Amino acid sequence: MTDSDININGIGMTSARTRERLVSRLREAGITDVGIIDIMRSTPRHFFIDEALAHQAYDDTALPIGHGQTISQPWVVARMTELLVEKSEPKKILEIGTGCGYQTAVLAALGAEVYSVERIKPLQEQARKRIAALGFGKVHFKHADGGYGWASEAPFDAILAACGRPDIPKELLEQLADGGRLVMPVGERDQQWLTVVDRIGDEYQTTQLDAVRFVPFQRGILK
Repeated sequence: MTDSDININGIGMTSARTRERLVSRLREAGITDVGIIDIMRSTPRHFFIDEALAHQAYDDTALPIGHGQTISQPWVVARMTELLVEKSEPKKILEIGTGCGYQTAVLAALGAEVYSVERIKPLQEQARKRIAALGFGKVHFKHADGGYGWASEAPFDAILAACGRPDIPKELLEQLADGGRLVMPVGERDQQWLTVVDRIGDEYQTTQLDAVRFVPFQRGILK
């Protein structure tokens, strides 16, 4: 299926009524930020997955996107985004792991400048086309090892990593602005927690939250 074949507005199982059911489930699961809920309602998740999986687009579950990667569960996307904006509205966001571009679109809908790094070139190229088709003009892409962040564009008000590892790369912490916040899953593959790091001067305050399961953080790049 080509990008031009995708119906952004959605029909059938991707209809507005189906999206409302998802929004209801997000509220029941504890998502309270009205702005985030509106973004989750309006972001066409079916646009970011294969046509064969379109009937599952608004289920609250992760789905495969190829290359051993997944599109995150909507609750996880909403929860991480809500945590990212909990204290302030970031103007400049670094995303580690573009994937299919769904989380990227949600971040771009905040109105922020988004810098997204992806190690798998084909995924990034698909995401770039989808983001352009949705009309987001303040999204920048880099094909690189996400563990190194994007030093030339640092500092960032917020950093979101959509892949898990046992520790947080020091390069990402160094690229976080004073007063900024980082959100990422931390832990071994079978035991990860959403972790929030707030930078206050040269100090980093870490808070461990929900249990999650993400694909592992991998090094190097793939063409």
